[in-house]
Amino acid sequence: MSTATFTNRLIHETSPYLRQHAHNPVDWHAWGDEALQKARELDRPIFLSIGYSACHWCHVMEHESFEDPEIGKLLNDHFISIKVDREERPDLDQIYMTAVQLLTRHGGWPMSVFLTPDLKPFFGGTYFPPVDRHGLPSFRRLLAHLAEAWQKQRPVIDEQAGQLTEHIQTAMRLEASAGQLDENVLRQAGHKLARSFDFTYGGFGQAPKFPHPMEIRLLLRLWQRFGDDDFLDMATKTLDHMAQGGMYDQLGGGFHRYSTDERWLVPHFEKMLYDNALLAVAYLEAYQATGTPFYRRIVDETLEYVLGEMTRDDGPFFSTQDADSEGVEGKFFVWSEDEIERILGKAEADLFGAVYDVTAEGNWEGHNILHRFRSDEQHSKMLGVPQGELQRRLRESRQKLFVIRTRRVWPGRDEKILTAWNGLMIAAFAEAGQALENPKYTTAAEKAAAWILDHMRTPDGRLLRTTFAGAAPKLNGYLDDYAYLIDALVSLYEATFEPRWLTAALDLARVMGEQFWDDGDGGFFYTGKDHERLIARTKDPHDNATPSGNAMAVTALLRLAKLTGRTDLQHKAERTLTLFAGLMRGSPMAAGQMLIALDFDLGPVREFAVVGDPANAETQQVLRLIRQRFRPHKVVCGKRGVGSRSQAQLGNESEVEKMVPLLANRSAQGVVTTYICENQTCQAPVVGARALEAVLGK
Repeated sequence: MSTATFTNRLIHETSPYLRQHAHNPVDWHAWGDEALQKARELDRPIFLSIGYSACHWCHVMEHESFEDPEIGKLLNDHFISIKVDREERPDLDQIYMTAVQLLTRHGGWPMSVFLTPDLKPFFGGTYFPPVDRHGLPSFRRLLAHLAEAWQKQRPVIDEQAGQLTEHIQTAMRLEASAGQLDENVLRQAGHKLARSFDFTYGGFGQAPKFPHPMEIRLLLRLWQRFGDDDFLDMATKTLDHMAQGGMYDQLGGGFHRYSTDERWLVPHFEKMLYDNALLAVAYLEAYQATGTPFYRRIVDETLEYVLGEMTRDDGPFFSTQDADSEGVEGKFFVWSEDEIERILGKAEADLFGAVYDVTAEGNWEGHNILHRFRSDEQHSKMLGVPQGELQRRLRESRQKLFVIRTRRVWPGRDEKILTAWNGLMIAAFAEAGQALENPKYTTAAEKAAAWILDHMRTPDGRLLRTTFAGAAPKLNGYLDDYAYLIDALVSLYEATFEPRWLTAALDLARVMGEQFWDDGDGGFFYTGKDHERLIARTKDPHDNATPSGNAMAVTALLRLAKLTGRTDLQHKAERTLTLFAGLMRGSPMAAGQMLIALDFDLGPVREFAVVGDPANAETQQVLRLIRQRFRPHKVVCGKRGVGSRSQAQLGNESEVEKMVPLLANRSAQGVVTTYICENQTCQAPVVGARALEAVLGK
């Protein structure tokens, strides 16, 4: 039977993931008052299905089960079925993922949870097959069993749901622990990371392997702080293998979600905005730390991919690209040996195949995932081709294959705009614009930031979570929406010295404090005080694929405090660090971003105030000296010299000086002067670029 026979109320939703289910025979509801009231009135259990548009197994379960009219009838007769996009409602995803993990010891998507009408979970899992398979009951049999149990064993279900809810609330509670937050916490975290490190292929743990960009950035900081090259080696080995592997799109740039194997060869092929934002920054910092051109290339290719395929014309960034094309996972990205030879010709195909592991048999299900085992230098020696010539020929071959690939059926793209994920990508472009001196990147960051601030805020200054072309923005912003965007705006201020970005960051920090701060225990709740009441109010303690909201809030507030001298922001950040001390000591893999924040807090942080005309070559050289190297313990502010300012600019800068005390009463002595402060002590003014180079060289 054609699924087009059916249309349910999800046809009116803006989430592409929800709309994908609009023609299921299931009487789906979106999460909201209508569905929850209906469950209470009919006294029916709720079937809560959570996923996202780029989730391969979400699509599989839809085709196998949700498009089945018999399963649709079972759900419609006995349950209230609610479909949730986890990217729109991460609050629900956090709570009920905790339930699934407590019940099954693992989690993932699609997430399938059964709730009482008062929203307490009593059964849950992830994917369920259409027939009994691999120890899992068929979804049809499971529904029949739960429907019968609801009628015959209701007191038992209610008791279990109550107990599970108490366990969820306990599991998500944080308590401050005793002990000093000092360098030893960072050193011990590094040693724990080393114990789970794969010294053969890089990364942490065994297959499947996730990229862990926060931990990579932490390792770079530990290397700099302690002078231990082992930390640098762990970071660079991971970065090398990921970027040479199939997890990286060797033709189009950008990273897939994760690797299914330990060698980074076979990815789950979806591409997420947040992965590419976080990894672009990790490779950028590795480039700053080592000067390795390969890392810069990966940054450029990744950001160019985002500009070309994930950026809306008016500025903001899309969310995801699907893993599937024509219903087949990875079809868009893989190649046969014959196809490559037809496109490139025999000689170039042989060279390309030797480098990118292309064979007649293929390296994955009869197809070839392009990847590399060696560097250009190593391949040059092995193949007897000069390195410059090798790079040119490979570049030309990649471009030819990329053009042919664009003619294939493209994977689907989730074009909703998420404030938090846009914040991560704005930060990546702002940081890269500074370090690589690429104004195109800075412009992209400014355009996206202006769009978010103009379209994703309510009149009273609160952020909204999501929107889609042609639809009004909706859903109150969560902690990560605020924290990620505030941090991005600080980076954008440092890239441009435009005060509007700092003003916006301070405004959002005020709202974040009013809505999310826990004055009793410290730290920030994930949902605002005006949010709908759920069975738990969490503090989002752990990093997952993205940094925890609390960790990014601390990072952003510490940077803001250094720039503005606001001790209230510093106080909130340090209280939160104390609350998370136990997590940082016990589970560094879950607290990478918080450890990055701790590293910044321990400093010492150098505060640079640059006074000079930004159009002047000497001023540009000063900024280059500050920005081009890996300096994670710094903040930077700037203003024009007196001679280069108009009357309007003078008035504007007097306001900036109130906001940024580092700039107050600072004047240019010569073309450009740099003021450097550290630990509440300022050095003598540094006049000119050569003098600054000497100071930084020390």
